[in-house]
Amino acid sequence: MSRESDDVPNTTSTDALATVRRYHQVTKHHVHRFADGPGYLDWANQPAPFRRYHGATLIALDRAPPADGPRYDDAFVEGQSPPIPLNRRSISQLFFDSLAISAWKKAGDAQWALRVNPSSGNLHPTEGYLLCGPVDGLFAGPLVCHYAPKEHALEVRAQVDPALWEALCARCPPETFFVGLTSVHWREAWKYGKRAYRYCQHDLGHAIAAVAIAAAALGWQARLLDDLGTTELAGLLGTARKHTAEAEEPDVLIAVGPRVQGITAGTLPEDPVRQFARLEWRGTPNALSADHVDWGMDAPAAAARRPRGRSPSVRSPASHSPSLWPARLVALRPVIRQRRSAVAMDGQTRIDRDLFYRMLHKTVASPGQIPFSTLPWTPHIHLAIFVHRVDGLAPGLYMLVRDRTQRSGLEAACPRTATWERPPGCPEDLDLWCLSQADTRHTARAVSCTQDIASDGCFSLGMIAEFEGPLRRHGAWFYPRLFWEAGAIGQVLYLEAEAAGLRSTGIGCYFDDAMHDVLGLEDTTYQDLYHFTVGGAIDDARLTTLPAYPDV
Repeated sequence: MSRESDDVPNTTSTDALATVRRYHQVTKHHVHRFADGPGYLDWANQPAPFRRYHGATLIALDRAPPADGPRYDDAFVEGQSPPIPLNRRSISQLFFDSLAISAWKKAGDAQWALRVNPSSGNLHPTEGYLLCGPVDGLFAGPLVCHYAPKEHALEVRAQVDPALWEALCARCPPETFFVGLTSVHWREAWKYGKRAYRYCQHDLGHAIAAVAIAAAALGWQARLLDDLGTTELAGLLGTARKHTAEAEEPDVLIAVGPRVQGITAGTLPEDPVRQFARLEWRGTPNALSADHVDWGMDAPAAAARRPRGRSPSVRSPASHSPSLWPARLVALRPVIRQRRSAVAMDGQTRIDRDLFYRMLHKTVASPGQIPFSTLPWTPHIHLAIFVHRVDGLAPGLYMLVRDRTQRSGLEAACPRTATWERPPGCPEDLDLWCLSQADTRHTARAVSCTQDIASDGCFSLGMIAEFEGPLRRHGAWFYPRLFWEAGAIGQVLYLEAEAAGLRSTGIGCYFDDAMHDVLGLEDTTYQDLYHFTVGGAIDDARLTTLPAYPDV
């Protein structure tokens, strides 16, 4: 299999929109029919979990055990942590806190890695890259590197002429560097079939948030450079090179550094960007599987590729106040590295109302609120929440509106929810509404593919996206970005659960239209994109946990 990023037919914006809309509809799970997928797992062709570029020089990074600082809550507000100098130690820490292995699990003779950034089915389609100038103690000149999580090391893909690097960064603040993310769609398609493109985008959102939070812990900011075209991004990352291994779809470039909060569209000049495609690229990617099944990933990926250009103007998000809760005496990095996906909930653990409100507050895109400050668009995702076991709050269905300007639209779109009432004790700046009071455990379980984990936690939720409006305003390229936003919310919920001594998990298997029926959504103005659950986990005693790296 080989492919260059622009080896696809040109399509009009209308054709591209039709393609992503069609893909979204045909990949919905239904109560009596699941989206197309493999009838069994072809273990002989299970994708290798790690991509390596054979022949590329490997630069080892430092492995840093979790430290006491910064405090967990401080890392979610820009400016709370003083900036750390850019050097070998801080670059190592950034990747260690975002894309590295967090632990190994063992059951009998089987052993597999967990990572800081979660992934559907632990399949990890997301690959990370570093584009950086000289770094004290790490390398003397500008490089493009692929991140190898198993080794916690950088593979040098290309050396960059200092003059070219200077031209690329001419409009950037000092000490700016870039983290690139790509997706190997086959890794998810092997297990999940046609729906896999969705899951790859969820994982992208988790990874974006992981990078943003890791940067904040170093006193840095992270900003998506969302005006870059997909073809240009492929040139910057070297993924357009012909080879016979599984393709990597270039997804996003993130500017990182102590002064990047002011970066806007047009930061990277066109000519230096184009010159990167002509660099001498080193290393050959390893094949992940001997054989493949085509589940149609190329069609939505091609339709959703970004043309270069400034993003259409977006509405300013409604202002939210800073957190009303004091920072807890909880260190960030242990929480990051102990994050786990729960496989079962105990059906008994309860939380109090204030903790529930605190968790929800972290998911709201307030000014300077990490990781949402990384995303350059107004929030499009809202949370339809099934409250099961929250002391001081009646069980029922609730809605968290993450952009106040959409409240009236959501109310009109949900005709079966007759009442929108403010819950008791809810902070004024949290736009949370009770739609109905009832035992929703059966409903939560039913819409999440009848999985008990959705009913046995303290609460579960569906992420409801403003869908048609953003696609019409921006184009088909915005389709995956809705999933990125959902994944970023999921990453916050993962860490919030860990910080509170709970567990959580993302639920990619849900009955899309059944959830729409619960809310009364009758068209595609809003769509359900991701489910999540938070509660007390049941650990599997058959599993042994091993260190991520021998010396950590």
